[in-house]
Amino acid sequence: MMLLLLCRYNRLVVTRAAVFVFVVSLFFCPSLRAQDIPGSGRSVGGQTVFGQAIFGHTMVVIPFENASPTPDLEWLGESFPETFHQQLNSPVLYVASRDERLRAYDRQGIPAGVHASRATLYRLAEQMDVDYAVLGSYKYDGARLTASAQLLDMRAEKLSPAVTESAPLAGFGTLQSALAWDLLRMIRTDFSVPKDKYISSVAPVRLDALENYIRGMLASTAEEKVQHYREAVRLNPEYAQAWLQLGRTYYAQRAYEPAIAALGQVQQSSVVSGLVSDAVAREANFYLGLAAFAHGDFAKSESAFAFVAARLPLAEVYNNLGVVATRRGQKKAADYFEKAIQNDPSDADYHFNLGVTLTQSGDRAGAARELHTALDRRPNDSEAKMLLDSLTPTAGSGGIVPSSATSKAPVERIKRNYEEDAFRQMTTQMGSWAEERFARSDPHAHARFHVELGKELLAHGFTAEAEAEFRHAAAVDPSSTAPLTALAAALAQDQDSDARGDAREARALAEASLRIRESAEAYLILARLDLRENRMEAAAQNIDRALQLEPGNQAGQDLKRTLAAKLAEKAQP
Repeated sequence: MMLLLLCRYNRLVVTRAAVFVFVVSLFFCPSLRAQDIPGSGRSVGGQTVFGQAIFGHTMVVIPFENASPTPDLEWLGESFPETFHQQLNSPVLYVASRDERLRAYDRQGIPAGVHASRATLYRLAEQMDVDYAVLGSYKYDGARLTASAQLLDMRAEKLSPAVTESAPLAGFGTLQSALAWDLLRMIRTDFSVPKDKYISSVAPVRLDALENYIRGMLASTAEEKVQHYREAVRLNPEYAQAWLQLGRTYYAQRAYEPAIAALGQVQQSSVVSGLVSDAVAREANFYLGLAAFAHGDFAKSESAFAFVAARLPLAEVYNNLGVVATRRGQKKAADYFEKAIQNDPSDADYHFNLGVTLTQSGDRAGAARELHTALDRRPNDSEAKMLLDSLTPTAGSGGIVPSSATSKAPVERIKRNYEEDAFRQMTTQMGSWAEERFARSDPHAHARFHVELGKELLAHGFTAEAEAEFRHAAAVDPSSTAPLTALAAALAQDQDSDARGDAREARALAEASLRIRESAEAYLILARLDLRENRMEAAAQNIDRALQLEPGNQAGQDLKRTLAAKLAEKAQP
């Protein structure tokens, strides 16, 4: 099984080694009834997940076939994969992107605009190693548009009966949302959101704006893409996906000022609950960071990359923060490069960048170590070799570094690849492997795995993914306190914006944990929340209860000193 998974990831070129190694070690560690729990419902990609989560489901949506004689409506076929990707893609259901699908088409020798046979599409989905493929068609009779979709279950080798929706052409967005709900219900029979509520939760895009967006995607030249994307945002100024693609197109043309303007339209403040807006904002800010960096606006670049890192700290984002920090003369550049290496130690550029930074700070030994590692991963890296040679004393020099060491060092390398889709697919398939591994184990071991994985994800900054693991663990083993306290601690440590709601949920979770079994950890969570809310007496009681259970608890002792300091400060006139 491990070999199969490694082969899959090699095909994906996914190298999130730190988390991967941790997960593998958990699977082979020998020590490794549903009920309502506080906060067990969470909105995910337009749906609310209750209790047990789905893990490991992956899907590819094939462009729908035009069954009507209206050639001007061919663009509708490509809009189905795009809309379903935006609505259905989530931590529990990975929907392949258009780029991934086109790469698979290319490997199969299928032209992008050709509707292949079902046998060919089956081989395509098999090669992509997905669980489901969505096939469909549509027709327009001049008054109403009717669309049908079928779900091909690749594991069961079964094609579902068709589901059909119909609407006036102007109601195309509503029709697509209705089909998305139908597909979710086929994949997950316990999906509890009513159809009308799901549809009303999705804001449909104007039909003419959607048409220009899709035509922009299909255009063969940058000029045509810009023309269609500009028209899409003119018709719908709030169309975040169109602004993103317009900005990316400008950036690819090295038109950095208009790229910055377009990407800046995807407002950071527009990120609300729901993965669609989050994902668009993250990607837009990544390219905004690149465009601002290329334009020389390093402050804007740093702000944009920091926005992404706070929500999905990918290795390439940390690396770019390090590169920007060096341009701004900041000493924290090395810290960013080290974080990038922790997340992906296999990338030679991260080691090279850290080597350059350590060289500039005078740490020759550390720089040489990183450059050696970079050359191990990429032996033909001439820049790394030259810099390493400049740090190494030559024979007969008496330990003196050659004069070339004083020459200008090479600059750090920025990353232009944004791999959120690859990361999402990896974590989804990791979850699938976990569920298969623990399907026959006892609930305690199953829950423990998800708690430990959640803690590791939290340590790497993947907050949303960590919370999902804790919630799943609580549903798997409701008698365990560990998932409740872990989730409560994760929610309690967030002191930003939404902290009031998170604090209430954290308190409810800690109290639920205490009803199962007393623990110092749960009492200290309550004490921290009490301190934040200036409830000094309640904080003192909870700290005392924690220390009665564990007199040597260092966190409890530290919190007791913090409380004493606050009381002393309050007593000052």
